[in-house]
Amino acid sequence: MLKKILLATAAIAALSGHAMAEDLKEFRIGIIGGENEADRLRNFQCMVDKLPAAIGVEKVSLFPAADYDGTIQGLLGGTLDYAELGASGYAKIYLENPEAVEPILTTVQTDGSMGYHSIMVARKDSGMTKVEDIQGKKLGFADPDSTSGFLIPTVTLPEALGGKPVKEVVAETGFGGGHENLVLEVLKGTFDAGTTFGSGVGDFKDGYTSGNLRKMVDKGILNMDDLVELWKSPLIPNGPVVVRSSMNDDMKAKFKDFMMALPKSDPACFSAIQGGDFTGFAEVSVDFYKPIIDARRATIGG
Repeated sequence: MLKKILLATAAIAALSGHAMAEDLKEFRIGIIGGENEADRLRNFQCMVDKLPAAIGVEKVSLFPAADYDGTIQGLLGGTLDYAELGASGYAKIYLENPEAVEPILTTVQTDGSMGYHSIMVARKDSGMTKVEDIQGKKLGFADPDSTSGFLIPTVTLPEALGGKPVKEVVAETGFGGGHENLVLEVLKGTFDAGTTFGSGVGDFKDGYTSGNLRKMVDKGILNMDDLVELWKSPLIPNGPVVVRSSMNDDMKAKFKDFMMALPKSDPACFSAIQGGDFTGFAEVSVDFYKPIIDARRATIGG
């Protein structure tokens, strides 16, 4: 019996050592869907170049998912070490397994806030000018796991529509397959209006200072003169930088230090990853996202 216990203990120690070695060998980055894959890989290439020396790994690998849920499932399964999520995506993980990931940082807007907005847009030539104009129209959402593209509009739009649920006002709803594609589908006429996100700081005509609209403008695939803003949500907590909870503490600390320094050590890399203008990062914990977790639990479930 003693021999079996010793063998079992040795096996556990070996597995533990393997997990530690895995942390030191390869760092796996999940990238949520909603934007052209080539663009996402290009934006994160600076992490592939810089992280190995900064945190002491041999290799950094990028895993771009087709949609939000692909990254979420990778984090739940422990096959990803780091990702940047929307608050609703993190809430989905938390409701399924509170111990899977840790939120450690979030971005700070240029005005000092740590939030952003859901923005409903329509084609400028549609004749629509206000949120009530979606009556009887086809409304597009970005992704079922998007905070700004689905959860927040579902929760807060009824107040702007006289207390009526969205589905009682519009003729039809659908999903655009991510924020970038959602806006493109609005421009094509697939949807009469759609929900995406922006900082709400600066001017709509510029795509605001950050967010999907700004990224599309900067890439040259959107002219803001083609859109009109119908509605802007209350402030939403900026999404978290999350790391795998089972990662060893030394790796977590090195990674967090690298990210905190990034806005000054490599502003271009920081801007590419975040998609626009931010002042830097602030530390957060699960408490920062409790309102979104509660809203998701009540509205969508896990």
